[in-house]
Amino acid sequence: MKSLRFLRGCFRIIVSGGRVYYASLFFLLVLVVWGALGYIGQLQDGLVVTNMRDSVSWGFYIGNFTFLVGVAAAAVMLVIPAYIYNWKQIREIVIFGEILAICAVIMCLSFIMVDIGHPLRFWHMLPLIGTMNFPSSILSWDFFVLSTYFLINIVVVTHLLYKQFYKKEYNKSFILPMVLLSIPAAIAIHTVTAFLYNALPARPFWNSALLAPRFLTTAFCSGPAILILLFQVLRKTTKFEIKDEVIFTIAELMVYAMFIYLFFTVSEFFKEFYSNTEHIVYWEYLLLGVERNREIAFYSWASIAMGFTAFLLFLIPKTRKNLFTLNIGAILIYFSVYLEKGITLIVPGFTPDTLGQYFFYVPSDTEIRTAVMIFSAGAILFTFISKIAIAILFEGFSIDSLKKKVSTT
Repeated sequence: MKSLRFLRGCFRIIVSGGRVYYASLFFLLVLVVWGALGYIGQLQDGLVVTNMRDSVSWGFYIGNFTFLVGVAAAAVMLVIPAYIYNWKQIREIVIFGEILAICAVIMCLSFIMVDIGHPLRFWHMLPLIGTMNFPSSILSWDFFVLSTYFLINIVVVTHLLYKQFYKKEYNKSFILPMVLLSIPAAIAIHTVTAFLYNALPARPFWNSALLAPRFLTTAFCSGPAILILLFQVLRKTTKFEIKDEVIFTIAELMVYAMFIYLFFTVSEFFKEFYSNTEHIVYWEYLLLGVERNREIAFYSWASIAMGFTAFLLFLIPKTRKNLFTLNIGAILIYFSVYLEKGITLIVPGFTPDTLGQYFFYVPSDTEIRTAVMIFSAGAILFTFISKIAIAILFEGFSIDSLKKKVSTT
């Protein structure tokens, strides 16, 4: 009975809002429908409507999956200062990092589903039911850690909101171990995802011990960048409160991650170009292009330029503590990481292929529309859960206020 009242309260929060709220949902829903109409063609004709082929068998879908794993792992950037260093100002907003993690993991699994062709094949990924080939398969490990991380975050978020809805104290002996467990789980999801790549010796571009640390450092940049922008939107449009000091502290933590990432990248460049082995062909394609096919080189240099500019904006205290330049840096680092993982990581690893042949891959219209569908659906889900969290935690929505509304109606 209590659970039904809680769900009824959440539904009331979701369906209530102003014009901007409904207009945003309508816009996102239009994008979902537009993307779904494109995805229907893939369901009917198969993956042949994408531009993925034998030479480049992973493409835009897996690139987005890799990027979103990093976004999901970014919640740890709020958990560590809040619970390890007991900083109460950040502890109040940790839940939004966990909400972002929940939505990101759902989008990750959605990209896996569209990448395998027909959604019904997804049952092979399920433990006990399917054929996961656990523990020999790295992919099964990736699914396992993603599922574990997802369950941890959804349990924590649901428990906190449920207790606050009924004006009760949350169970610290239950929540604190779960939150602390989310730290190694967050690190594990991106580490194992990196292992999917660098465990392939036939792909020298990915076969590097630095790949997993690079994944983690970029994750600690892209996810917090989204949160910085979202926090500012939420405090202007809702009763959510957050001080500039908290935002600036998150930005300062990002600087360390950016520096380590740049250091790893420079080390990788030096190793490849100074040794000048036959494997340098992948890096030449990445940075210089081959013949007239220089699309990847453009995205690669754009990613480098945006990332380095964002690092400078976050490094200098004057620009880091100015909301205008801070937001520019957050946008730049977000798109820098998205280009790096979504485009310049996947395609050069396959180009040239193991036979030395070149297949120049670009995402098809179907792939782009399907990605738009998934991102838009994820944005709707994040909007709903965040709205529920703000109403319960910051606007005083509870079982008592729900009873009053029911009695007046």
